[in-house]
Amino acid sequence: MKILLADDHALFREGMHHVMHQLDEDGDLGEQVEILDACNFPEALAIAEKNPDICLALLDLMMPGSEGGVPAIRYFHSRHPDIVIVVLSGANQREEIMGAMNGGAMGFISKSSSSKEMVQALRVILDGGTYLPPQLLQQATNAGDGRTAWRNNKFGLTGRQLEVLQYIGRGLTNKSIAEVIGLSQGTVKIHVSAVFHILQVNNRIDAVRAGRRLGLLESEEAS
Repeated sequence: MKILLADDHALFREGMHHVMHQLDEDGDLGEQVEILDACNFPEALAIAEKNPDICLALLDLMMPGSEGGVPAIRYFHSRHPDIVIVVLSGANQREEIMGAMNGGAMGFISKSSSSKEMVQALRVILDGGTYLPPQLLQQATNAGDGRTAWRNNKFGLTGRQLEVLQYIGRGLTNKSIAEVIGLSQGTVKIHVSAVFHILQVNNRIDAVRAGRRLGLLESEEAS
């Protein structure tokens, strides 16, 4: 599993290495992990181009060499839609946070969070969920904002997640799906977990049933 860590502060990157190694030691990452550091936005883009098997990108919201803020996240996502993006930022304005989520991020973690909070947030994301600062999540719940606003269709699945669901419907394993679409097994695992989370199911059989019920997969009779 390759993880991109992009931030212009070396001390913060060092701290995030400790967080990621804690996840690795706890078995949350499930395989050998390689962390690729970038200190500015052009370097982050270049590393992502050279490493198409990166499955997770931890991106500072305001990196040197970018337009800054949400446009940079949106641009990175447009270039690399298969990479799960987590935004790291000291900002706490609702507009910036929701803009990053709508721009393709799966999570927004405050840099003021403790290492324990960061580990918990990353666990949620690696399990296919989305993560927002607790205070904003409560605001969104009260306002009735749904997670489908952060995804590409009315069911809440991205294009890649829908593709993975199609292969699940055909009975392919994570390893087979990874080979077919050219992604690492770690990336496929994240997409499968996201499908389960969004469809609110716990296993592949129920995911297929939900997909057929929603018209995302052909019915059993048709197949």
